[in-house]
Amino acid sequence: MSHTPHALAEDFAEYADKIRALEQSDAHFSSLTDAYHKINRAVHRAETNVEPTTEDHLSEMRKSRMALKDQIYSYITRT
Repeated sequence: MSHTPHALAEDFAEYADKIRALEQSDAHFSSLTDAYHKINRAVHRAETNVEPTTEDHLSEMRKSRMALKDQIYSYITRT
């Protein structure tokens, strides 16, 4: 299996334990991370031409990924 860049555990390494705990205990947080992982894989597959797409669609997917990452970061740092 190839390495997919922008994994949450790598981008937010200092919060890896908190992310795992929240994924198990908070349904809303879990849905955010599930959505993030799904769009992140889709972006990676488009960037590597496994599933080619238009530049406009790729740009929209990247924006969605960034918005989710911002929400996740806000969630894990608000305590």
